[in-house]
Amino acid sequence: MAQETRDREAAQTSVTDPATRAALARLVWPLRLTLAGLWAERLARSFWPVWTILIATLAALVFGLQDLLPLDWVRGALVLAGLGAFVAVAFGVRAFRKPTRADAMARLDASLPGRPISSMTDEQAIGSGDPWSRAIWETHRRRMAERAAEARPVRPDLRLAPRDPFALRYLALTALVVALIFGSVWRVASVTGIAGGGAEAMVGPSWEVWAQPPSYTGKPSLYLNEIDDAEITLPVGSRLQIRLYGELGDLTVTESVSGRPAGEAPPGPAQDVEVRQTGAVTIDGPGGRSWKIMALADRPPLVTADGNMEREADGQMKLSFSAQDDYGVTGGKATILLDLPEVDRRHGLAIDPEPREPVTLDLPLPIAGSRVEFSETLVEDLAKHPFANLPVVLNLSVTDAAMQEGLAEPLKVVLPGRRFFDPLAAALIEMRRDLLWNRANGPRTAQILHAVTHAPEGLFRNPRAFLRTRVLMRQLDAGAATLAPAARDEIAEQLWEIALMVEEGDLASALEALRRAQDRLDEAIRNGASQDEIEQLMEEMRQALDNYMRELAEEAQRNPDQQQSENRQSMEMSGDQLQEMLDKLQELMEQGKMAEAAELMEMMRQLMENMQVTMGEGQGQGQGSQAMRDLSETLRDQQGLSDDSFQELQRGPQGQQGEGQQGEGQQGQNRQGQGQQGEGRDGQSLAERQRELRDRLNGMQDQSLPGQGSQRGENGRRSLDDAGRAMREAERALRDGDLPGALDRQAEAMESLREGMREFGEAMAEEQRQQNGQGEGEAFGRADPNSQRDPLGREPGETGRIGSDRNMLQGEDVYRRAQDLLDEIRRRSGDLSRPEIEREYLRRLLDMY
Repeated sequence: MAQETRDREAAQTSVTDPATRAALARLVWPLRLTLAGLWAERLARSFWPVWTILIATLAALVFGLQDLLPLDWVRGALVLAGLGAFVAVAFGVRAFRKPTRADAMARLDASLPGRPISSMTDEQAIGSGDPWSRAIWETHRRRMAERAAEARPVRPDLRLAPRDPFALRYLALTALVVALIFGSVWRVASVTGIAGGGAEAMVGPSWEVWAQPPSYTGKPSLYLNEIDDAEITLPVGSRLQIRLYGELGDLTVTESVSGRPAGEAPPGPAQDVEVRQTGAVTIDGPGGRSWKIMALADRPPLVTADGNMEREADGQMKLSFSAQDDYGVTGGKATILLDLPEVDRRHGLAIDPEPREPVTLDLPLPIAGSRVEFSETLVEDLAKHPFANLPVVLNLSVTDAAMQEGLAEPLKVVLPGRRFFDPLAAALIEMRRDLLWNRANGPRTAQILHAVTHAPEGLFRNPRAFLRTRVLMRQLDAGAATLAPAARDEIAEQLWEIALMVEEGDLASALEALRRAQDRLDEAIRNGASQDEIEQLMEEMRQALDNYMRELAEEAQRNPDQQQSENRQSMEMSGDQLQEMLDKLQELMEQGKMAEAAELMEMMRQLMENMQVTMGEGQGQGQGSQAMRDLSETLRDQQGLSDDSFQELQRGPQGQQGEGQQGEGQQGQNRQGQGQQGEGRDGQSLAERQRELRDRLNGMQDQSLPGQGSQRGENGRRSLDDAGRAMREAERALRDGDLPGALDRQAEAMESLREGMREFGEAMAEEQRQQNGQGEGEAFGRADPNSQRDPLGREPGETGRIGSDRNMLQGEDVYRRAQDLLDEIRRRSGDLSRPEIEREYLRRLLDMY
């Protein structure tokens, strides 16, 4: 209080105005706090190197570096730290300037606008005798007093970045925090024994012992000075750090846990002992102790296979396994070796295989969680490996952090691979397997491929697959006897791609896709495929059937007259009934009744064939229908010409010597039995037949095609232009003798023709719907009392069925609405809460539609 009073009196000595004196009195505490900030600022700037060195030294001591480094190094480091601190203090004292009240007043005054504190202490220089001038001066001082009353303490500038550009102070603080977390404050006391001297050594404990288990165990370090138990359990590999203080020889250590012979313990104040076996550790001397150490052995890890290896539908292998270890598994491998004694050594496998490295796979480990005990699943795609579908021996092994290895019982299995149900694809994969088994099978593989491609009719459904096979045969013929490993691997890869092309196909026709799906499913049923493979093939067949039914619906829109004429004499089957047949087929396969499933598959196959015949027969009416028939005939003729080109290519090099020399004679033979096509004359070459088809297509574009003026009609004409362009390029390729190039251009022409026919068919369907809409408007406008209409005002169907043949909805929405109605009827028919009579009526509706 006395100092505060003196401050107020000193500030008010030269001030006579009471308001000014009161304002200065209120500045006492802001002035004091600002002065304290100046002290902190100048001390930090002058002495920050001192406390940085002290904090860094303390962090090193808490970490226990003095116990790990040689004694001379520790002493030298302490001397350097002391000298550094002394130099830093000297420079700090030299740079330090004691802050005064005037400095605090000036900083506080500078923080206010207009420096009001200086204005309040100023004296009037002139006009002090004039009362008016005096009054103005006093008014000015009161205003400055009011402004000074708003003064607040000025915060000190403690930023040291310009003086410490490398942030050494933060590094020291971070090291200290980490040392306090992971170290021990007790270790600082060990520095007292460094200088020697019994008096200094007795300041702290005369000995210290730390037990540090291996880091992979996850167990904490133990400070044995604080443990009263005489028996301690430690993992094998733990490290005992013993520090002795006092005169050399006053304390000695005897131990039997490291396995060293007696007397080999290194003398000195610092000793490290590794726990290898159960034993005792004794510190003999004043205040000594003894512990019995129980060594906890680290057992090797264990791994076992859970069940048998499984094959996924796509050919991937899947194996579940379990592993466990005391402190966690760190890694694992699966090694796959060929089980040669179990291989069926026939055909291409009769000769000895070429040496191959075992397949090594890394076992999956849990990403998060404990690895002490876990179960995982190894999933790997080895379908293209030479060991695929052959007997192998699988060895599982895991390791722990101590590099101990655990082995599972060898597992003898057939390595899963992709299964090919198409006979041709399976044969190609077998040739690939023989070639990878030993390159000496190259001539045999080439011979079998020659036999397979000798009569490819009905065998190769994909022309590109046949062409690639022929090219591959030439490669094998050229170098089968001296096949290099790189060439062998390239041929094996091509055989795999060709087999996939044959198995999966590149089919544009929905019916062909459905037939392929049926064949694959039928083959899987006969060969006893797994449940996953059958489910995948069933899904493929469902999708193919949906696509085929969609094509039938579009065909019905494009040819409504044809469908009406056929509906009078054909049996109707809805999509629901087909779905019921598929469900029944899947149920039979799940029950293991493969014979009944095969019979149902054959029934469905005949049904699909009959549906195809119905779709292909019949004729439409009108100019649009005639144009569509002409386009269809052109497409068939183009397909026939493409087949003849394909057969010409199959004959080998003699068929590729040019159209001018041998074309006519060969084409005359090619067209034997092709009279049903009717597009060529005897003696015509392939190029001439292609030009004739192109001229016919150009003539069609001058006729009245469907969709005049509509977008679909324009799209169809553009597709015909593309087809004509492809035909012209195919003709040029045929004249040049480039049969593979001609086949590609012919395929493009057929695809463009199909696209054009689809666009024209949609255009015809739109025109038909518009005509039906106008007709319906006229019919509903008549008031004919004799007309036979149902209660909803619809005329009965022409085929004698209940309801009307007219569409209540127009456009694509009719299918969505019909599906919604069928779903709702099906749902209500299965609702047991509804009356039985209602559900019976709904079931009859479903049977009808």
